[in-house]
Amino acid sequence: PGVAADLAAARSAPGADRRAGAAAVAAAHPDVLDAWALLAESADDPVESYAYARVGYHRGLDALRANGWRGSGYVRWAQETNRGFLRSLDALRAAAERIGEEAEAARCDAFLHQLDPDWGRP
Repeated sequence: PGVAADLAAARSAPGADRRAGAAAVAAAHPDVLDAWALLAESADDPVESYAYARVGYHRGLDALRANGWRGSGYVRWAQETNRGFLRSLDALRAAAERIGEEAEAARCDAFLHQLDPDWGRP
């Protein structure tokens, strides 16, 4: 099985197995943003979630820039390759909110809507 199959298996696994599966993918393929997003979404501890989300967010910014994005313009959910980055940014928003970092949560929310004006993740 490939990375997509490993991520699908992790997504469908319960709690700790989900995190373990996502961690295995992230360790083997640290450039796979969906693994970082899944780790952030699966973490019970908001600080742990924040850390995973921040990794996915920064790796995503690096990937966007490597593909010609210059810090402005749309990064839409409809394009599947953007989803790991957007999920990481949304997880960062949620974790910031959970730890009371309201300014960061608001910044992430505004950025999500700037990147995709139709933001409202399914």
